[in-house]
Amino acid sequence: MDSTTWDARYAAAQLVWSATPNAVIEQETSPMPAGRALDLASGEGRNAIWLAEHGWRVTAVDFSDVATDRARRLGAERLGDHADRLQVVAADVLTWIPEQGAFDLVIVVYFHVGASDRRALLHRAAQALAPGGTLLVLGHHLDNIEHGVGGPQDPALLFTPEDVVADLDGTGLVVERAESLRRPVTGAGDALDAFVRGHHRAS
Repeated sequence: MDSTTWDARYAAAQLVWSATPNAVIEQETSPMPAGRALDLASGEGRNAIWLAEHGWRVTAVDFSDVATDRARRLGAERLGDHADRLQVVAADVLTWIPEQGAFDLVIVVYFHVGASDRRALLHRAAQALAPGGTLLVLGHHLDNIEHGVGGPQDPALLFTPEDVVADLDGTGLVVERAESLRRPVTGAGDALDAFVRGHHRAS
């Protein structure tokens, strides 16, 4: 799906995704000291805005103009005097180059592209981490098609935790967790997600 398609999808609803952060992102980041964060494929900013509310200085990047405009508006409303903690960038994360070694946290949440594009994106995400920084990758598991609910139905766009670990080979990141997770979906059962947490070795 291109940016025009996502623009239409976002424009058709007041809020496509929840206003609250993803539960895994909230759980993983809550114990962390606030620093600089990068949210790649940030959509309407649900995770980026929540991080900014908790003291992080966040760069949120998405290729949908409708989504990024909404993220800016919601960020201004919710952050008030701290609105400068959130920088929203309208750009394609597959070609946008983040500042290297600049971020204490990089998150890639439910972003689904082909394997080669995913690998290139994750290498750039790893390069953006400061020493000691953390990378969180969360998405629909390949097995979700047969054993879960919702999500993309094209297996070429899905991945396993092991796929992400392989993608990160050569980046120097240390993988702390690589897990399959169950996510309850109201009235539908459980979805299956793939989750990987890694960190950049401190210098």
